[in-house]
Amino acid sequence: MGEVRVETEDGILTVTLADVTNRNALGAAIVNGLHDAVTEANADPSVRAVVVTNEGTTFCAGANLKEQSGVAKGERPKLGFDELLGEIQRSPTPIVGKVKGHVVGGGNGLVAALDIAIAQDDVKFGFTEVRLGVTPAIISVVCLPKMRRGEAMEAFLRGNRFSASRAAELGLISRAVPAGELDAAVDEVLADLSLGGPEALGFAKRLVYEVPTMEQREAIEWTTDLSQRLFKSEEAAAGMKAFLKREKPPWAPERD
Repeated sequence: MGEVRVETEDGILTVTLADVTNRNALGAAIVNGLHDAVTEANADPSVRAVVVTNEGTTFCAGANLKEQSGVAKGERPKLGFDELLGEIQRSPTPIVGKVKGHVVGGGNGLVAALDIAIAQDDVKFGFTEVRLGVTPAIISVVCLPKMRRGEAMEAFLRGNRFSASRAAELGLISRAVPAGELDAAVDEVLADLSLGGPEALGFAKRLVYEVPTMEQREAIEWTTDLSQRLFKSEEAAAGMKAFLKREKPPWAPERD
């Protein structure tokens, strides 16, 4: 579809939000395109990571107000935005954001749901919902675990725009870099991800998202069992064998 482009090269599936006319607003086309891309990545063992990026000056402008108000009608959503956020976090495939445009409203939730997000330092962020008479309700579920309460309160109540560097301080993104360094910064992350065992990476994501929700005893029991299972896995055997022989693990790319 024209609003979302998907390309796969060297084990990296790149999703480009390309609905420039609507500033990549979260309408059915964008949500469906992201859902389809994540589903495709999870079904293809050769895909080691997903990159979500954008065309135009806006990474994501939040809710598609034309669709919300009924002014514009198009394709039907396959799932809700709330379900998409959960799908991204549950995906065993690492999902990385290359943020080349402004992030507004619900776009903050999309960015916060990504596993690692790096933004150009000249883009702006903002929880602008209150200025439309609504609140950042759904996205608070993925944003608040990354933010300190007082800072979240100020950002949600003021509805003002702030820099990418400030977004990194708030925990919404991993870091901000100059525009000329964005590609290299994301490529460095992808190179590191390619050295991790595919199964191990998926479980590492689960640790981050699930352990904080558990009682301590439950968390200890679950992680102990997980550790024992992974140490006995074929992936771990291959990885440790390669380590002891000072070789790359079998899942690492052949290229230097």
